[in-house]
Amino acid sequence: MSSQPWLHQEGVEIQAYGTVRQLPIGLSRDVRLYSCQRLNQILADLQILHALYKKHHWVMRGATFYQLHLILDKHAGELSELIDMVAERIQSLGGIAVGDPRHIAEFTQIGRAPNGCEEVPAMLSRLLEGHELILMDSHDAASKVDDQGDDGTNDVIVSGVIRLNEAQAWFIAEHLVDTPLLHV
Repeated sequence: MSSQPWLHQEGVEIQAYGTVRQLPIGLSRDVRLYSCQRLNQILADLQILHALYKKHHWVMRGATFYQLHLILDKHAGELSELIDMVAERIQSLGGIAVGDPRHIAEFTQIGRAPNGCEEVPAMLSRLLEGHELILMDSHDAASKVDDQGDDGTNDVIVSGVIRLNEAQAWFIAEHLVDTPLLHV
């Protein structure tokens, strides 16, 4: 026996992405496969939105810097918890959650932001567009997985994804209302 770590290990892929293992959860393979596909799309978009929140949190500028810096970080933290919930639902269905950033970039529907820093309204608008894409896809997915009898996935989408994204979109949208900071 040695305490030396086994470095440079390689293994064989034991489950391919896009497949589901059989689990005794009362849902057919086809239902679980469909739910995993829909959830992985949502998961990829949530991870990109999370990354945008962190980027915008770091490069925030202007008179409302402090408030926006804090709220963007708060939203990123909430999204991080939601990402974990969605990924765990995929795994509980017997699927493989999309997790590699390169794979996520292939899936996301959210457009790429510039590498540099944009003006604050453009950053906030970009976040709102991301929320809206996720919400449109989530409403459709929730309805379809419900039709197939996957109550657990419907609950994750409705109670988790839709509820959080609607609330975050509301908070961000209120920062784009054209009202003066001070009345003179």
